[in-house]
Amino acid sequence: MPTPLGPARLLVDAAVRPRRTLILGHGAGVGASAADLVALALVLPPRTGTTVVRVEQPWRVAGRRLAPAPSVLDDAWRAILPQVGVQGPLVVGGRSAGARVACRTARDVAAEAVVALAFPLHPPGRPERSRYEELERAGVPVLVVQGDRDAFGRPSEFPPGPFDLVSVPAANHSFAVQRSAPLSRSEALEVLVDQVAAWLGARRE
Repeated sequence: MPTPLGPARLLVDAAVRPRRTLILGHGAGVGASAADLVALALVLPPRTGTTVVRVEQPWRVAGRRLAPAPSVLDDAWRAILPQVGVQGPLVVGGRSAGARVACRTARDVAAEAVVALAFPLHPPGRPERSRYEELERAGVPVLVVQGDRDAFGRPSEFPPGPFDLVSVPAANHSFAVQRSAPLSRSEALEVLVDQVAAWLGARRE
């Protein structure tokens, strides 16, 4: 898919009878193949009638190792979304940096809600550098799904705000768990998917 910032890539998992479209962006590490994004793409279309579109940003398609500035990510996102065939209400989201992009641009792309996975509330060990304002200013309903051990912000670190916050037990920023955890990584991802599916299902069409 062409954009002014270079080609982007879309990975589409379509629902047979679409009720909504969820467009997801990736983080600064793993791209659209991140385990949480893949889990949503596999489960949501048949379970909830949600077509899931995973976006690979131009910098990843070009093979660059470092993400560009937030403003560049936002510009690419705004250029990509009008080219996506949206069926039903539009929900945007992503993991980590992708969640930040979705929050900052939600109103620009006429999204009705945001799903923010592993929102990086602050850099690890730097709670004073809070990004809470991005959540607060999204302007649409937001679901934050956060691992209990996320070094970028545990659920208990989030101030009360105009968003729904749910946690994934024992999970870190990538929703991975330690061997000693009471659940496996696949079970942690099931919790994540169940929370997102329930939240989407509770929203009025």
